[in-house]
Parts: sequence; C-alpha cells; structure tokens
Amino acid sequence: MPKSKRIWIADDDESIRFVLEKGLIDAGFDVSVFEDGNEVVNQLDIEKPNVLLTDLKMPGRDGMDLLDTFKNEYSNIPVIMMTAHSDLETTVDAFENGAWDYIAKPFDLNDAISKISKALEEKKIRAKKISSEEEIHLERGKIVGKSPAMQDLFNSIGKLSHSSSTVLLVGESGTGKELVAQAIYEHSDRADKKLISLNMADIPIELLESELFGYEKGAFTGADHKKIGRFEQAHKATLFLDEIGDMPYETQTRILRVLSSGEFYRIGGSDPVKVDVRIIAATNQNLNEKVRSGAFREDLFHRLNVIRIALPPLRDRKEDIPMLTNYFFEKFSEEVKSESKFLSSEVEELFTKLIWPGNVLQLQNLCHSLTVLSSAQEIQVSDLPDDLILQKKGPELNWDDLLEVWATEKLSNGDDHLLNSTIPIFEKTMIRVAMKATKGKKSEAANLLGWGRNTLARKMNELDL
Repeated sequence: MPKSKRIWIADDDESIRFVLEKGLIDAGFDVSVFEDGNEVVNQLDIEKPNVLLTDLKMPGRDGMDLLDTFKNEYSNIPVIMMTAHSDLETTVDAFENGAWDYIAKPFDLNDAISKISKALEEKKIRAKKISSEEEIHLERGKIVGKSPAMQDLFNSIGKLSHSSSTVLLVGESGTGKELVAQAIYEHSDRADKKLISLNMADIPIELLESELFGYEKGAFTGADHKKIGRFEQAHKATLFLDEIGDMPYETQTRILRVLSSGEFYRIGGSDPVKVDVRIIAATNQNLNEKVRSGAFREDLFHRLNVIRIALPPLRDRKEDIPMLTNYFFEKFSEEVKSESKFLSSEVEELFTKLIWPGNVLQLQNLCHSLTVLSSAQEIQVSDLPDDLILQKKGPELNWDDLLEVWATEKLSNGDDHLLNSTIPIFEKTMIRVAMKATKGKKSEAANLLGWGRNTLARKMNELDL
C-alpha cells in the first residue's frame, strides 16, 4: 500500500468508523481508525497520516482540538471535518481554524472519497491566522439549512474568509442574497470596516451616479456641499451592490473604470479619487442573457464574475423548511413576547409540496403573519391564507397542458420570440432535475440529459446555475 495514501479516521461512532474504513479500503486507501482525539495524538509519536478525517464532536479531545494541533504542528497534513451540527458558524469556524474541507452527516461515501482524494493532491494547506478564541457570529441574521445546497454555500463562505476577491451572488428574489453578502463581509479580513450597501433598483437613474461616486460643491444646481459617494465610503472596506442587472449602461461604464483602474472622479471633479474596494454584487437576473442582448457590458460582467455563488431556491432545498420555520417562529415570538408557534404534521407536509415562488422571504413573511395573527400555538391548515392553499389545491394538469396555458398567456400579453424565452427555462428545469437525481454528480447528470460533461458545464454557466 503506498505510504502517500494513509488515511486516519477519528470518530466516537463505531458505525461511522466501520462504513468509512470499509469504503476507503475498498477504494485503495491505507486506513487507521481511532475512537477519540487522544488516540490520534498518541499515534502521532509513531507515524503521521496523509489526511485526517475527524468528527467535530467527540468525548475528551474533540475535532477542533485535533484541528488546532495539526494546524500548529503538522500544517502540511489536510484535515477534513465531519459533523451533524451543520450550520454556517460551525463551517466557517472549521475553515478559519485550518480545515481543508468539511463533510456534513449523513454523508455520501462517494463524496467523502472524492474529497479525500482531492485533499491528497494538496501539497500544503494555506496558513490560517484566525485565533481559536475568536468568536464568529452574524449580527443581522442567521443563514439556516442542512441541505446539500446549503452546505455547499457554507463551504463557499468559509473558503472566502481570507479573500478580497470580487463575488457575484446569483439567485431568485427572496433567496437571501443580502444575508449571504453580510455573512461574506463579516467573515472577511475587512470586517473591521463598515459594509456599504446600495440597491441599484431603489435609486432613480438620475441620482444613481451621484450616490455611487459623489459630487463636488457646485457640480450642478443645488450642489451646495461636497458629497462622498458609496465607492469612497467603502475605501479599504466592502461595497455590496444589489440588483446590478438594473444598472444603466452609462453607469456600468463608470463602474468598469473603477474596477479596472482603482480610481474615479466625483461628478464635477477634476482630481481622481483612488480607492481600494472589495465588491460583492448580486442579481436575480440572467446576466449572460443580458450580455447577449447588449443590455449589460461583457467586460464588466467578467470583472464581476470572479467568484460566483448561486443561491438555491427554496423548492430545491425543501428539507430545510422545518428548520427554517422553527427559526422564524422563535425569532418572531421573541419580538411579540409570546410562545413560539409550530407546524402541525399536515402543514409541514403541505409546505414541502408548495412551489414557494417568493422563496425564503415568502416563508419568513408567512411565519411572521402566523405568529401575530394565529391564536393557536400549533398551526393548522385552516390557519393558512387562501392563496397559499390554492397553490396546492389548484387543478392538476399534465406538464404539456401547463405549457399550453403558459404560452397562451404569454401570447395574449403580446410577448414575441416565445421559443427564445422558453428553451432556456426548459433547459434550466431539466438540468435541475438531473442534478437533483444524481445528487450533484455532473457526469451522471450529463449522461441522463444526453449531453457531454462540457456541454452541461457550459449550459449551467449560461443559465446562471
């Protein structure tokens, strides 16, 4: 057995050790298993692993203790954390303390093997400079979820903790883009500065550039003082630009110049203002399509699309709905000083069958309304608003019948180029179904769709998936 494939597993759960040991041995690894962290540390006097796979919570010396030991004394050995306590704070804490990767229980064995194989290819883990005593927390809210899609999101936020790269958040309205931007900011090296935010859709076009770049005194009628714009306010800090798909073309050009040169001119100014700004941008629109139509600058798109994070819609993470409703009920019950509501089994089942076009924001608003208006502590179907019930009790049609209804409505509204708008929607739906059926394995999903892997990757990029 090659010495370069020595894997150590530390977990107090015998069944987990058995499954991993058998699976990894079958995959060709040299495996040693340990019941707790103390056994691992004792064995380090004799030999060293190439990768350590450790549970986070164990009696005695736990996974975080082991991670700290490896970070300080064996920083070239990748450590992969496992835990059933899957939330953003736990994930980020693990990454910031030096974890190479993170696996949430229950895990997929093939996924664990894949991550171990990738860890073996790493020559050295990048040094982490966050003290183990530092507490990570979100001041404005909490990102909740155990689904694979949310674990991927937590991992992405954790890996960005020491980066100042530009981030593009894509996702439907209500998926929590502002909350994710806040989390990225709070776990970054620029968290000691204020997060500066601007929703491009909220500002009238004629005022947008003065909000972004400021103006000099006397620049125009009514400019009786100098105004500092958002870019200047965000110097050495982070600027969150929401709904960037709504930017006028002229504003896009000015923002491109700032990102390219690191400087801009206030309106009416003659001296350049130099800035060092980390950009987090967000949109609920298909920027690839806007680039193709000429409505969005391609060069600006590439400047913004450095690190892309796609936020899943609620319909793709329905297993998170019970956890989300509990969180929202507890939050709102504290505000109104009442006992926390909870869903009956019928309502919980109904919620997992709804489409949730407004995503998490729609669910949050519903929980707020139910907390205030419902007299009973247990929420029944009769407590729900009629429009929500109609989502489930509407006429059941075949998909081609639904397509006919949709197409007829579009044509009656005067929409043209119907195929051009329909095909991307169809392809996006088919890709989501295939990816869900294969648990995110792109090669298998491509095969189900009758495409090559490169074709699937290109389509996912074009469709903002």
